[in-house]
Amino acid sequence: MAFNINNRRYTGSKSKLSEWIRNIIIEECKDSESFCDIFAGTGVVTYTMFDDYKEFIINDFLYSNEVIYNGFFGNKSYDYEKLIKIAKKYRSLNVDELKPDFVTNNYGNKYFSMEDALKIDYIRNDIENRHKNLTKMEYYILLTSLIYSFDRSANTVGHYDAFIKAKNLKASFKFELISPVIKDEDNRTVKIYREDANKLARRISADIVYIDPPYSSRQYSRFYHVIETITKWDKPELFGEALKPEPENVSEYCKTKAIDFFNELIVDLRAKYIVVSYNNTYTSKSKSSKNKMTLEEITEVLNRKGPTKIFSMNHRAFNAGKTELDNHQEMLFVTKVRNQND
Repeated sequence: MAFNINNRRYTGSKSKLSEWIRNIIIEECKDSESFCDIFAGTGVVTYTMFDDYKEFIINDFLYSNEVIYNGFFGNKSYDYEKLIKIAKKYRSLNVDELKPDFVTNNYGNKYFSMEDALKIDYIRNDIENRHKNLTKMEYYILLTSLIYSFDRSANTVGHYDAFIKAKNLKASFKFELISPVIKDEDNRTVKIYREDANKLARRISADIVYIDPPYSSRQYSRFYHVIETITKWDKPELFGEALKPEPENVSEYCKTKAIDFFNELIVDLRAKYIVVSYNNTYTSKSKSSKNKMTLEEITEVLNRKGPTKIFSMNHRAFNAGKTELDNHQEMLFVTKVRNQND
C-alpha cells in the first residue's frame, strides 16, 4: 500500500474538509490559473486543488513539511522500481543485526517501541548514506516515506507534544513508499518554499491565496519536534520529559499580536482572491486552544482588502486532549480583492 498525502495525523489537517473548501473556491474564485497555499501544513488542500490549476506555490516553515512537499509534488526524475527494491530491503530488516543510534537512544520505548526505533535509525542512516546515489526526488520520496511510516507507528495521540506512557510497546513499524502526485507528463508547475509566510508574501503573487495559519498558542514546531529532528538528522540535545530540542521556528500567529501579523500579510498579498480557513475554538475552555484572532478581527481585516463572504459548516475538530469543543464550526472566508485603483 502506497501512502497518499492525506495518510497522516496532523493537528488542524483539512483532509476531511478539503472537498468542501475546493467546491467553494471553484464556485467563488472565477478566472483563476494559479493557487498559493501559504501555510500548507499537510499539503492536502493543494493536493485537492491539483487538477484545477496550472501553477502552484506551496509553503510552510517546518523542514519536514518542505521535504514532504518535495516528495509528493516535486517534478524531478526518479526511478520508482529502484525505490521499490530499497523499500523491500527496509521491510526485511532483522532487528538483531541493527545498531542503536539517536532514535533508539532517545525515543526508544517512549515515542516508538525499541524494535521500531532500531529500524528507524537504520533506515534514516541508510537514506543518508545512499544520498549521493539517489536523485533529489528519490531522496525526498524515501525520506517522506519514512516520515509517513513511523508516524503511523508512533506512540502518541496524533502529535508529539508528549508520548503515551507504557512499559512495553509493541512493534508496529512497516516501511511503505508514498505515491508521488506529479507524473512525467505533467505540465503543471509547483514552487516549494520553506519561509515565513509574511516575508514570502512580499515576493510572490497568485490568483488565489489560501491561508490556514495556526490560531492557538500551540506551536507546530513543538508539536512535531520528533518528525523535525528525524528529518533533519542533526541529533540535537533534548530537554524535558517530552525530549524536545531548543525552540525554533516559533510562529507569531500563536502569540498575542497575531492579528497584527495577519493584517500585515493581507496588506502585502498580491492576489485576485484571498481564502482563509478559520474555526471557532476561541470559545474553548483550554487556554492553549483559544484562538489568538477572533472572527470579528479577521472579518475587519479582510473587508479592508475587498468584499468578503463567509461560509461555515459543522465539523468535529481534531482534539487530542480532554477539551470539549461544543458546536464546533469550520469557517471559510472568500475575499475578492479590490482593485487598487478603486
